[in-house]
Parts: sequence; C-alpha cells; structure tokens
Amino acid sequence: MRWSGQELGVGRNDTLPGLARLNTLVRTVETPEFAGMTFHEVLAKSALNRVPGTSKMSFGWTINPYRGCSHACAYCFARPTHEYLDLDSGDDFDRQIVVKINVAEVLRKELARPGWRHESVALGTNTDPYQRAEGRYELMPGIIDALAGSRTPFSILTKGTLLRRDLPRLQAAARLVPIDLAMSIAIYDHDLQQSVEPGTPSTKARLATVTAVREAGFDCSVFLMPILPYLTDSKAHLDEALRRVKAAGATTVLYSALHLRGSVKPWFMRWLAREHPELVPRYRSMYYGQNAYAPKEYRRWLAERIHPLIRAHGLARGEEDPVTGGIRSRALGRDPAPAPAGPFEAGPGAAVGWSTAQPGVLF
Repeated sequence: MRWSGQELGVGRNDTLPGLARLNTLVRTVETPEFAGMTFHEVLAKSALNRVPGTSKMSFGWTINPYRGCSHACAYCFARPTHEYLDLDSGDDFDRQIVVKINVAEVLRKELARPGWRHESVALGTNTDPYQRAEGRYELMPGIIDALAGSRTPFSILTKGTLLRRDLPRLQAAARLVPIDLAMSIAIYDHDLQQSVEPGTPSTKARLATVTAVREAGFDCSVFLMPILPYLTDSKAHLDEALRRVKAAGATTVLYSALHLRGSVKPWFMRWLAREHPELVPRYRSMYYGQNAYAPKEYRRWLAERIHPLIRAHGLARGEEDPVTGGIRSRALGRDPAPAPAGPFEAGPGAAVGWSTAQPGVLF
C-alpha cells in the first residue's frame, strides 16, 4: 500500500515521543482522505498475541493489525492500550493509529513454526481489524490467507462493514478451517449511535452486513455490547434491537452491560457530561471509585429484562470466549489440525464448509 504523493521512509519531524522510541517505526503519514488522523506505520516483531486466562492452563491467541481505532467509541475498553507509547487514551486513541504493515508476513512465519498447535485465533477483540484504514492498507486478506493456509481456525468480531469485501476469501478459507464471524451492534437509536460511536458505520449498514454474511453461508452472531444504563436498556429499545437483529438473519446474540475500566471511565464521563448531563449523578453512583462493572443488582435486573425478549424473538444466546472476549470458536476442544497438504489459494465462489457445520449455542 502507498499513500498518494508519499514515498516509503518519508516521515514527519514531529513524531510523538513514544513512537519515536520505536526502532520499528517506518514512517508517519497524514492524508486528506483521513482528515485529522495520523498513521504510524511500524514493522511488527510478532503477530500472534498470547492472552492469559483465569488459570495457568487457559490462554487464547489474538491478532491486532492496528493499535488505536477510528471508530472513536466513547466506551471502548481498549483505550488504555495506547498509553504504553505515551499516547493518551482519548483523542490519541481515536486519531493516532499504529499500523503493523508487515503483520501478514510475520504471521506466516509464526504459523510455520513446528511448535504451533493450530489453536483458534481471535481478531477484533482489542481494536477493530476492519476500521476505515483497512480500506487502504488491506492487511486482512493476507492475515486470512496465512491462517487458512496453516489450517488455523479463527474468529472475527467487527463493527466494520468492510468485512463484506473479504467474504469470498472467507468462503474459500472456510473449506479448510472453522471460521466464526460476529458483528458488534450495540445501539439502535441513530442519533445516539452517531454521538457515542461517531466513527462507526451506521446500525443499518452493520445489520445489512449481518445479512450479507448469512447470504455467504456463514453463521453470524451479534454482540449487543455494551448496553448503556438509562440510555439503551429500556424495554422498547431492547425489543426493537432484537427485532432488527433477528430480521437481519443473525443466528445468535450476546449482551453485556457497560463497564468502565481505568482511563476509559473519565473519557466516557466527559462524553456523558456533554451529551446527557442529567445522567452523570446516576452513573457516578453506579461506577463509583474503582468499580469498573455495573452493580450486580443492575446486571441481574438487565438479565431479567432481556432474556424473555431474546426468547420471544427466536434468537439463541451466543457464547463468548472467556479469555479473548470474542465469539467462542467452534474449534475449541477439537484436536489440532493436521499439517497443510498444499498452499491455500483464495477464490470467489468457494463452498463453505466448517462455518455452518454446527448451530449456535442454545439459550
């Protein structure tokens, strides 16, 4: 990928301090097509991230081709990951995007190691692999090819409608490995969605992507996350949300209440004070001190409200991976895949195999 009018190795002199210390920084780029945003292209040393679980024996694998996210969701739990580069978790997270331009090449090498056990890999559990920049950098096709070529099952969770671009490639990959796809669609009030998630595709566009995923032969889960107290937890809003999710063809739905960890809390509260000041006292009473999660009483109340609605709309509850936070892979518990018999070649019109082999987890 090349930016118009740019050459590799050309960088700005005002690169941010934390990034300037990276010995893998290639260049820093700005372009009129992404006004107000800066892209820092780096050479990744690794692609696979080992995520520890709740016990010594449990862990998961993730891939994050980008760090930072132009979706600019006020509630995004991944914001603190920007702080390790002396970038703030607010505006910098939304506008200073780190791009691992060689991630697919590094991934292929890691997957070719003799010790790799072909365990499931999750994408989209930190920052979104199909955020706007993916339209220019096109990192996901190489990642998909590398995973399928090594017979490694994977899942994708995204808010990005750009997922539709890669559906033919995913169809071909699904002939070889289990693939699980999910769309994150939390808010079904247009004005509220545009306010709290200003960089995301509309709810309507994401629901249309769910339909496209289903038409391509895949199951598709919808993450109704987070549910915002006093904003999206009314029976009317939840009922309408689940009606539209069902109409789009989703096979399962997952939900959770808002949680505010670390520096995410002041950033979200700043948005709340600006857009819904009347709710600030209520939120302060719920998320007081170091509390990151909504009170148990609220979560119990929410469950009692939403579970009958899920059943009424004929939806099944999906299952979240407890380690990565993505959709639970149907490959978990299977024996590791055998060594590849030959190279993987993506092509349109390929038949879908594992992606529809099993139904969703029943509620």
